[in-house]
Amino acid sequence: MSLVPRPAGGAAFPIVARLIPGTMLCLAVSLVATALASLEARVFGRSWLEALVLAILVGTVVRTVWMPGALWIGGIRFSAKILLELAILLLGATLSAQALAAVGPGLLVGIVGVVGVAIAMSYGIGRLLGLRPRMALLVACGNAICGNSAIAAVAPAIGAKAEDVATAIAFTAVLGVATVLGLPGLIPLLHLSGAQYGVLAGLTVYAVPQVLAATVPAGTIAVHIGTLVKLARVLMLGPVLLVLSLIAHRLQDDGEDPGQGAAAGDRLAYRLRLHHLVPWFIVGFLGLAALRSFDYVPHSLLSPMATAANWLTVIAMAALGLGTDLRQIARAGLPVASAVTVSLALIVAISFALIQFLG
Repeated sequence: MSLVPRPAGGAAFPIVARLIPGTMLCLAVSLVATALASLEARVFGRSWLEALVLAILVGTVVRTVWMPGALWIGGIRFSAKILLELAILLLGATLSAQALAAVGPGLLVGIVGVVGVAIAMSYGIGRLLGLRPRMALLVACGNAICGNSAIAAVAPAIGAKAEDVATAIAFTAVLGVATVLGLPGLIPLLHLSGAQYGVLAGLTVYAVPQVLAATVPAGTIAVHIGTLVKLARVLMLGPVLLVLSLIAHRLQDDGEDPGQGAAAGDRLAYRLRLHHLVPWFIVGFLGLAALRSFDYVPHSLLSPMATAANWLTVIAMAALGLGTDLRQIARAGLPVASAVTVSLALIVAISFALIQFLG
């Protein structure tokens, strides 16, 4: 018998080794999605579908023609959960309170109100159309805050299933492109100035790059105001995540036994919750946002952290696609598409009412 003690961390290596194949598969899908996004930008002048969306689509196609075996499952699950949570944590460093201060108190209160009303209203519409509670919340937060990024961030906080996340992102992505193309048509119809249209675009368009694409036709003022309003709207993600993490244990999908949600059986995630209520990555997200607001995050690290967050999110979306059955997305198609479309139309109406109220 050997008297040499085994290294304390030796048991961890087999676990890490089991994660490598699936994680590398997710990375490969992410690289294909990124290449497709670059090709799309070269051909059309811009990427209508982001690498994040393409990663889900490519992963879903792979999953449709090939079922990953036991060798791959560990890494796929790790990428879909832990890497996504790390990405959310790093996103905190990209947000600061200074953006809120630049918006102004009147419009800031309006943005908070629009986001809150939009989430409640969209959730109600989703439930009326037959969506399960978690799916309805994903659609609501995606419409109200920042589309795909909000859906990806909210999913682990509420224990949403992979197929629900993929479905919500797929339909939100399509509607996001349609919004960018159609929103400028409201300028003459509603007699909007450049500043007013910038506020409307910032409150309704999903992603920051899409806000830029939607506001360029209206001029520089629309671009600047739209971007500023959009950034303030994105900052609502932190408080919303915190609230949802506190109420997540109350969510129960139709036909689901109490306590048997997607996250209920994950003991590791449960131990990582602050007092079993707030997930660790949300605490980290808010902490990094606070450090950024007080200028304690070195500026040289901001760009690498943003890049890392983007890549981790794309890899996590590839993992979600690899775990998604295309038939489940097809079955959920019409109710989800209807909920996303009706909710967005009502958000546009609420945003226009706010513009009129603020003058």
